[in-house]
Amino acid sequence: MPGEAKPNSVTENTASLAFDLSRRDFVATASVAASGFALAQGSTGAATVGTDIANLPPYGNGTLPPGIRSRSIANVNGLTVHILEAGYESPSRPAVLLLHGFPELAYSWRKVMLPLAAAEYHVIAPDQRGYGRTIGWDDSYDADPDPFRILNMVRDAMGLVFALGYREVAGVVGHDAGSPVAAWSALIRPDVFRSVTMMSSPFAGVPSLPFNTANGAPPPRPAQTDDELDAELAKLGPPRKYYQNYQRTRGANHDMLHAPQGLHAFFRAYYHYKSADWKGNKPHPLKARTAAEMAKIPTYYVMERDKGMAATVAPFMPTAAEIAQCKWLTEAEVEVYATEYARTQFTGALQGYRVRRGSDPKSIAEMHTFSGRTIDVPSMFIGGKSDWGVYQTPGAAESMQKTACTRMVGFHLVDGAGHWVQQEQPGKVTELLTKFLQEQSPHDGHKR
Repeated sequence: MPGEAKPNSVTENTASLAFDLSRRDFVATASVAASGFALAQGSTGAATVGTDIANLPPYGNGTLPPGIRSRSIANVNGLTVHILEAGYESPSRPAVLLLHGFPELAYSWRKVMLPLAAAEYHVIAPDQRGYGRTIGWDDSYDADPDPFRILNMVRDAMGLVFALGYREVAGVVGHDAGSPVAAWSALIRPDVFRSVTMMSSPFAGVPSLPFNTANGAPPPRPAQTDDELDAELAKLGPPRKYYQNYQRTRGANHDMLHAPQGLHAFFRAYYHYKSADWKGNKPHPLKARTAAEMAKIPTYYVMERDKGMAATVAPFMPTAAEIAQCKWLTEAEVEVYATEYARTQFTGALQGYRVRRGSDPKSIAEMHTFSGRTIDVPSMFIGGKSDWGVYQTPGAAESMQKTACTRMVGFHLVDGAGHWVQQEQPGKVTELLTKFLQEQSPHDGHKR
């Protein structure tokens, strides 16, 4: 697209790209279907997600750097887990496990894997349950949600580590929706996950059980639910809604998968809108989780009530010139996400919003098993200075540093990065991770 005239408006630019991008989506999807990989219909269950992954085109559409290997690991907590790995040539290296977020893939770690491998680590990045080329999960909206709960996601991480021949890893790193999985992994099994880095999503701590109520202490006030927040947001002008409630709805998958602008354009706008490239991202701490405070957050988190995510991000489609200048996410790299999600759809990836966040009673009950526990291994947080994810849960960043983690050695907000910090500023993220790992986890990884 270099050399094209800049459109006069975002709307004009979106329209000018829509036909080409929609055609590209169709060609990508058609080529997958022609090889026998029909799009899941949302009701066919685990059989759809388990079809002939080995016969798909190479992961990454030819964009993975040489030295990063793609392979699948069978018999991991009921899954066959697809991973990317670097530094695998030397069997005695300590391991580092990288857990991606939404709507991402193992591919999201491609820019930090080789530098970490150069620091003498075996770097492992799986497609998490519900994502990419990991198979064995049920892709229907009405699937049993239990496998997507936090404790089972921890078992996924442990099962992969053990399957690869490690008794422990030097560090687990989680970004976005991968951050709570990493945090809980370190909290529950500090003997396996010897350090933890949380990125973009702070860990506020374990929900508390009522204490000393038999002796007259008042029970704790229940936390505000997302439904209660939505009811308050609906009273604003214009009415708003919390994105996590939208992500839980039956229609969220169809809205994003069949975005009118095309799936490629949807990903491009979504990634741009939450990055440092969109200059409207000027995050700051919020006073409380009230509608008035939450309404200060951009619409990718606190949406307009009558819009889905496809319509929410469409006005923020970057221009052709901005796309050409975006070195951290090329058109070919966007197409990797569009191709993988065209095949798997979004439903599995969205299951986590239904059971791992918010106030799901069964998930809260599971978490209460660990009431009073803290993360006691060395911990670090990395976010982008332009990332509202750091502040979207008021008080979480403070609780993480003061109470939830007892050995937090760094809280870093990276210049020139929004939500996709390890993709936007991989050099700085790699520098922070390498220093942290070398200082906090000086051991051999205990590989058998």
